[in-house]
Amino acid sequence: MTTEVKVPTLGESITEATLGQWLKKPGEAVAVDEPIASLETDKVAVEVPSPVAGVIGALVVKEGDTVEVGALLATIEEGGAAAAPAAAASAPAAPAPAAAAPAAEAQPLSPSAKRAAIETRVDVSTVAGTGKDGRVTKEDILSATKAPAAAAPASTGGARKEERVKMTRLRQTVARRLKEAQNTAAMLTTFNDVDMSAVIEARAKYKDLFEKKHGVRLGFMGFFVKAAVQALRDIPAVNGSIEGDEIVYHDYVDVSVAVSAPNGLVVPVIRDAQDLSVAGIEKTIGDFGKRAKDGTLKMEEMKGGTFTISNGGVFGSLMSTPIINPPQSAVLGLHRIEERPVVVNGQVVVRPMMYLALSYDHRLIDGREAVTFLVALKNAIEDPTRLLIDL
Repeated sequence: MTTEVKVPTLGESITEATLGQWLKKPGEAVAVDEPIASLETDKVAVEVPSPVAGVIGALVVKEGDTVEVGALLATIEEGGAAAAPAAAASAPAAPAPAAAAPAAEAQPLSPSAKRAAIETRVDVSTVAGTGKDGRVTKEDILSATKAPAAAAPASTGGARKEERVKMTRLRQTVARRLKEAQNTAAMLTTFNDVDMSAVIEARAKYKDLFEKKHGVRLGFMGFFVKAAVQALRDIPAVNGSIEGDEIVYHDYVDVSVAVSAPNGLVVPVIRDAQDLSVAGIEKTIGDFGKRAKDGTLKMEEMKGGTFTISNGGVFGSLMSTPIINPPQSAVLGLHRIEERPVVVNGQVVVRPMMYLALSYDHRLIDGREAVTFLVALKNAIEDPTRLLIDL
């Protein structure tokens, strides 16, 4: 019996996707719910599971093709057996020739790993996969590029080469939205810095007890989200948005947080952050990070959001001017912590300092409001007790 595999429903308002990669070939056996293909949408990569156990039949579309929801992707012959194992069983065992099938063929790749391998020229056959079922991930490829090269051939001075790699649907969407933000908003960035001593001390003092009680590590984002929520209540315009000729003020705070995924950064939303404790915030962010790496974030988890926090500091950024995420009106950029000399009570001392950047839509948010927001955030981080007594 032949079963058709079609493009699944991808979420509200998403009608099409790009076939990023086939994970199975015609004639290969497949189990129920085993991924057979990866689809790239405007937001995330989605794996298409097999609805039945059997053998892959025809692959109807090619990698890179755009497909609509409900379109036919492939066929599966239920209950069949893969042709290759059957043939092998009837033949006597013999030593494999030295030039057998390339190892890369046996290395299952995620779509992002495939692109990373092309861009970095890494030989996939030399990379050990750490992903599910031994799949090679983007992180595996990037780690391989950092390993010391053995006997690298000297340059021969030959012709320079170029490679053209089609932008993923996610990257195209990011590019379009960022440019739209620049074209639409009257964007401006204001800066401040914050002494991280108090938060670092609190984290060092309570991190073990915190993890033991809540089952999640105590990071800095919990403090910043909590402090941002408090500052947003004081300066509601920073949490607002413009719709036509109206300003929309929200009595809730849905914080978009940028987390790393194999295909790049994704921005899931912490719903009703004003109702969450630091532990609740850290648990939510930890769950987002894990599922972003696994590619299991849902579309609805990345919709909405009234304010964004982006932490470039984890990548070593000292300072940046982040771009707002429409229809939001502001984004807070966090950066790396570094020890710098500062003056405290007339004395020069060394403190762990971080630059803060608030990019905002000047059509809605005045400079006074932007600065007041950053000062409120700075005060809360430098004296976390304020978060407990709502100051």
